[in-house]
Amino acid sequence: MSAPSRDVPLASASVDLPALRRRVTPVLIVSQILGGLGVATGIALAAVLAQQVSGSEALSGLAPTATVAGTALLSVPLAALMTARGRRPGLVLAYLIGAVGAGVVVLAAVLGNFPLLLLGMAGFGAASSANLQARFAAADLAEPDRRARAISTVVWATTIGAVLGPNIAAPAGRSVSGLGIPAAAGPFVWAAAVFLLSALVVAVLLRPDPLLTARALAPAGEDAKEGRSLRAGVRAVRESPRARLALVTVAVSHTAMVSIMSMTPLALSHHGAGIELIGLVISGHIAGMYAFSPVMGMLSDRLGRLSVIGLAVGLLACAALLAGTAGASHGRTAAGLFLLGLGWSAGLVSGSALLTDSVPGPARAAVQGLSDLTMNASAGIGGVMAGVIVAKAGYGGLNLIGACLLLPLAALAARRALTKREPAVRG
Repeated sequence: MSAPSRDVPLASASVDLPALRRRVTPVLIVSQILGGLGVATGIALAAVLAQQVSGSEALSGLAPTATVAGTALLSVPLAALMTARGRRPGLVLAYLIGAVGAGVVVLAAVLGNFPLLLLGMAGFGAASSANLQARFAAADLAEPDRRARAISTVVWATTIGAVLGPNIAAPAGRSVSGLGIPAAAGPFVWAAAVFLLSALVVAVLLRPDPLLTARALAPAGEDAKEGRSLRAGVRAVRESPRARLALVTVAVSHTAMVSIMSMTPLALSHHGAGIELIGLVISGHIAGMYAFSPVMGMLSDRLGRLSVIGLAVGLLACAALLAGTAGASHGRTAAGLFLLGLGWSAGLVSGSALLTDSVPGPARAAVQGLSDLTMNASAGIGGVMAGVIVAKAGYGGLNLIGACLLLPLAALAARRALTKREPAVRG
């Protein structure tokens, strides 16, 4: 007889859920710190590196866009892998692909090959997919009325690595100066090593697997295998207005954030900012994204998901106004980027919690993958257009268009709030 798997408790009746959460959550936090460090270190100079390799400002936005596209394209297959085998295999594979992608970016920079650079950036995006999926892993074992706080805790953990990342971009660049590697590609060398470490942490320590454990603890009949397919996930979203609002929330919040953030380093450099100052501004933005996520989680659980979605719309609109009218004021740009991150945090946490609340348990993993596909595909389109918009209408024009994206979300949230009170969350 084979030994029992360490991924799933032997008897649901005797399971100590608080102890399981205490065992799984620290591993997710460590992986988020490392993953956030790797992603932020590389992405800080992605547009600058793309401009150097391509020789075109209009094409510079394609580098972060390729990252977003890679994140989107990998979201569904990674979700399918997690649905079949649990969170751990999917997260490990995503970090490994991210490490390979970072290596390809370095090779492309050395060769001056722009298409190869975009291919590497797409692979690099797999690490972002792992970071995003980890928030749902935190929700797998959470009580329904604490789901947003569980999501926000893991999102918050990214703060440490993500804030540090842009500030080590300059030393990472200097570290490869004697190796024939462009300075702007140095951060990707460091990112590859960090992603490999993230994969090792998850592979060894994420036990029991939170998704498999949640299924083992589900009441009989509530986690039927036939409800786990992508088709079942699409059907669950189609049948739930709240799930559709959740998808729109995360997609719009992410698209507005990625489009504006990706072009900010170039806007700052045009006004005389150096790498160190750009790193500080991006660090402040990332602090807004992650550091206050526990507050957003608490507000989402106490005041309701719809209230925090409304807060997200307001914060993102203020961010676009500040950054878009900053001109040569680096302080105003920094303030706008901080609010941009804060609005993203409110939208991501409340939208992710609302999505998990709104669909049946068996379909959740598939719906969560569909959510990440939607948000990153939308942001990818926004990133493609961002460089073109900045080249034609300037950074202020980009922020104006970003603000306009918020109008449909505001209308949907208001309509939902006026038509029906928020129902109780699903278990």
